[in-house]
Amino acid sequence: MSFMKKDLVVKDNALINASYSLDLVEQRLILLAIIEARQNGTPNDKVLAVHADSYANQFEVHRNTAYKVLKDATNSLFERRFSYQEQAGKGIRHIKSCWVSQIAYLDHTATVELIFSPAVVPLITQLEKHFTSYELEQVSQLTSAYAVRLYELLIAWRSSCKTQIFEITEFRNKLGVDENEYLRMHDFKKRILDPSLEQINEHTNITVKYDQHKAGRVITGFSFTFKFKKLTKAEKQKGLASPKAQDLDAEKREAYAQLIGYQQRAKLLNEPIEKLITKKELAQFRKFEFMK
Repeated sequence: MSFMKKDLVVKDNALINASYSLDLVEQRLILLAIIEARQNGTPNDKVLAVHADSYANQFEVHRNTAYKVLKDATNSLFERRFSYQEQAGKGIRHIKSCWVSQIAYLDHTATVELIFSPAVVPLITQLEKHFTSYELEQVSQLTSAYAVRLYELLIAWRSSCKTQIFEITEFRNKLGVDENEYLRMHDFKKRILDPSLEQINEHTNITVKYDQHKAGRVITGFSFTFKFKKLTKAEKQKGLASPKAQDLDAEKREAYAQLIGYQQRAKLLNEPIEKLITKKELAQFRKFEFMK
């Protein structure tokens, strides 16, 4: 079964669940650099290059706009930080890191050159068991940085299509909402949550709704349920190459994206892919005839 090549964003779930604040251009630049690093197997001491034309084509903006916003992002991204957690024996290690150890903008080629920080590299290339992958095109039309982050948080739960309850302070941190912004729940929902869901429902491959969780009359968190959209005829013709593949529903398409992520990780680790896949996932891949 053959498919057209897709640009897959693949992140360790520790990075998916990290807390950070990046604007839309910075997020997009990070995503393009992640794809570049994984496709080329670039080690952590090598420079990654993201050209303004790639940005313009992927996110459907004018070249001149791409030149300007990437140059601005080069100035700001070096200062950005994120925090995440990892298991450390019986405890939890709380880690803070910068995104890049070096970044530059080349005027004559309109290219950003960057080196990811040592903490980022294993979270995008040397993946262990728990990771999330999705097609870059799913977030290409999202114009809110909050919507991009929310989509990532949601798609990490693709196997159940139902999330945990996100406690409100943690949720705000994951979305990158400043601690002094939109403190009233009405404002948070009007300015952040509802517009993000509207964009996700319109432009991505899922439709989402949320439930509020309260302690008395106070909202303390949110949980989400979602379902995958059926592919339109145009999407089938554009995205899938073979006649059989054109009949794939959304569940199969997402399973295939997961399989690609496993294949990339197996190549990096130089291990048979069967060692990385659970019995349940293997049965699903075989059911869809992705594997024998």
